[in-house]
Amino acid sequence: MHGPAIGPVYAIYYPVLAAIGVPPNLVAIVILSRGSCGLSRCITHYLVGMAVSDLLVVITAVILNRIGGIYFRDSLLSTTPACSLSTVLIYATRDCSVWLTVAFTFDRFVAICCLELKTKYCTEKTAALVIATVCALSCLKNVPFYFTYQPLYKINKVPWFCDIKSSYYTLAAWKAYDWLDRILTPCLPFLLILLLNILTVRHILAASRVRRSLRGNRNGENRRDPEIVNRRKSMVLLFAISVSFLLLWMTYVVHFVYVRITDDPYFTGFNFNDQRFILQESTNMLQLFSSCTNTFIYAVTQTKFREELKNALKYLPSLVANCFK
Repeated sequence: MHGPAIGPVYAIYYPVLAAIGVPPNLVAIVILSRGSCGLSRCITHYLVGMAVSDLLVVITAVILNRIGGIYFRDSLLSTTPACSLSTVLIYATRDCSVWLTVAFTFDRFVAICCLELKTKYCTEKTAALVIATVCALSCLKNVPFYFTYQPLYKINKVPWFCDIKSSYYTLAAWKAYDWLDRILTPCLPFLLILLLNILTVRHILAASRVRRSLRGNRNGENRRDPEIVNRRKSMVLLFAISVSFLLLWMTYVVHFVYVRITDDPYFTGFNFNDQRFILQESTNMLQLFSSCTNTFIYAVTQTKFREELKNALKYLPSLVANCFK
């Protein structure tokens, strides 16, 4: 993720994104952590992990990198060590958010389509282990990014800003690492989520037809099946999260494929009239927006989450008032 574009649209967009990204994710973490939403502990673990990683994406990529780069360009954040570390944190939190979405999708695939494996895999312990592993690997995978930058210039021996070393584009090892990074996030997750959802849909449709047929033969009528209702609720949550991810990351994936096929390098300057720049910055804007959508999805698809949210909003004014007493 390159430095922030400085322009009126971006100067407004990123503060708004921070405003709709930080509070909702914090609310989601608090509500889900209480375990009162009628979800299993396994699902709750994944949703809390996704909310935490999304919050960290907003903090590192939107607030520190984008807003900090636009409004505080001469701050400590613009020194070479700080922006190098910022890049590592941005990519680590991004990877964690993306791969936790994959892990959640796979968990729901196992729960719905692999009943024999469900009792062993879809557990609170497994979920905690998967989340810890994903976070650890995401951090380790992105450490090399720290060493890809050099100072743009030095003032009084203080290195300022981050300039990508020319060796990153010429050495075979760095080229391979760049390919690996783009494939692991988001191309492979994009394909995995798409494939798992297709398989899940096919299984649910087939199982529902069989179950309706059996109940019809047994009862002589098509009564409301609670099992099908529960599956539908689980399916709605899964598909809402997956479709949101696929749509908001689609432009990023298409742009990556276009760059690799045409051998047209990524745009490194700022030209608000250049279509390549507009496309590239739009992919970043949509990608970051994907870290702000899950809470709204929970509110739309989960009745008990809405109830908990309403209760929280009722007590919020009194809580704020008590803080100022």
